[in-house]
Amino acid sequence: MAVHAHPDDESSKGAATTAKYAAEGNDVLVVTLTGGERGDVLNPAMDIPGVKERMPEIRKEEMAKAAAALGVEQMWLGFVDSGLPEGDPLPPVPEGSFADIPIDDAIEALVRVVRTFRPHVMITYDEHGGYPHPDHIRDHDVSMAAYQLAGDPEAFPDAGEPWVVQKLYYTHGFIRDRMVLFSDEFEKNGQESPFAEWLSKWDPSRGDIMGRVTTQVEVSDYFPQRDEALRAHATQIDPNGMFFAVPLEWQKRLWPTEEFELARTRVPTALPETDLFAGVVAEGLDPESVKS
Repeated sequence: MAVHAHPDDESSKGAATTAKYAAEGNDVLVVTLTGGERGDVLNPAMDIPGVKERMPEIRKEEMAKAAAALGVEQMWLGFVDSGLPEGDPLPPVPEGSFADIPIDDAIEALVRVVRTFRPHVMITYDEHGGYPHPDHIRDHDVSMAAYQLAGDPEAFPDAGEPWVVQKLYYTHGFIRDRMVLFSDEFEKNGQESPFAEWLSKWDPSRGDIMGRVTTQVEVSDYFPQRDEALRAHATQIDPNGMFFAVPLEWQKRLWPTEEFELARTRVPTALPETDLFAGVVAEGLDPESVKS
């Protein structure tokens, strides 16, 4: 189960990995916490009359196409996009949005999904949300609580039979080392790097993400599906933008993996890993054995 804040997050963060596991016969569910209603139109070709007015409907259509491209199941949790507040000081998030509502409401909703779908592994964002969007940070908080509580019979007793999730990962996509490697390849080929400006503005205080990575999954065969899913989100993803700047041949040769951080585990495993299911017990764990 991959828990994401908005439609398109599932296609830009760990998408090839979910496509790989689905293609190998595993049940894979993307849970989209909000409808992405407050997303901007980031693809100039889609900035046309009628699009913004239909944004909620369009984003659902885009999500359906992306899920089909990845070969995964997808469900909406039904919360309202908080938008990305801007200003100094930052204004409050909109009333009634995902980052505004009582967090227990979202935790119970996700616990219900966990107990129904019964995943062995969950994927979410780190404590910074991957980037500081209020919905991403709330996604982290809700996912961590659901991981902890879904197997507890005393937590949300009306939300279904307890189910113990065995492992939880943070997905790490925007890795400086990867950008540097691709940037160097552009220079070797006498081309201007599309990442030069991005790298020049890198904040060292963000730390070394690769130092946190525990698990690299080889997924290069599924990069085309990832890209198809990205393009499905036509209001959000510019097909001429940075997501598609690096030729697939370079990506497969230079960096054929997607990166994750094992944040919680209830089963033994050896690090580093190459498989999110390493150490997983297929028949599941007894809730009584893991009560805190």
